[in-house]
Amino acid sequence: MRRQFTPAVWSIAALLAMDLQPLRADEPVPAVKIALFAFELDDRSAAGGLIARDAIDDENLTKATDEARKALAASGRVAVVDTAPVASELASAGGIRHCEGCEAGLGRKLGADRSMIGLFARVSRTEYTLQIIVRDAGTGAVLSNAFSGLRMGANYAWPRAVASLIGDKILQ
Repeated sequence: MRRQFTPAVWSIAALLAMDLQPLRADEPVPAVKIALFAFELDDRSAAGGLIARDAIDDENLTKATDEARKALAASGRVAVVDTAPVASELASAGGIRHCEGCEAGLGRKLGADRSMIGLFARVSRTEYTLQIIVRDAGTGAVLSNAFSGLRMGANYAWPRAVASLIGDKILQ
């Protein structure tokens, strides 16, 4: 008994044979370009109106952003794009918390494929939440919206939280 293949089977076979070349281990995979914006703090705590953001908060926000940059670069799959050229545009929009997704367009303007923001919300002096949002720079669509609550910690724990969330949710 001779087996006959339908035209659909032949079409699939032809498509597979046309342009598939095996990936070689020595060929680098192009890195995704991500515009990583500086992480921000939204102090929603009862003391937020009484105790202003201080130098320690600023230092830990910088460390958190640096930790994100380091974790992304270490993956070998991501190239971090410098966002300094659009800093004034972001500031005039009210920062990440108030620009309603403008980071995607700013990332596209910088030549990035994606944009990434990080927002810490202070619930109390020992409770924080961290949200990291990754958007497609071309469409603005949310590709990842990772969230973590930090309990019984302080602002010095922010960089560790960033490393954990990026490793567990963003780069998976």
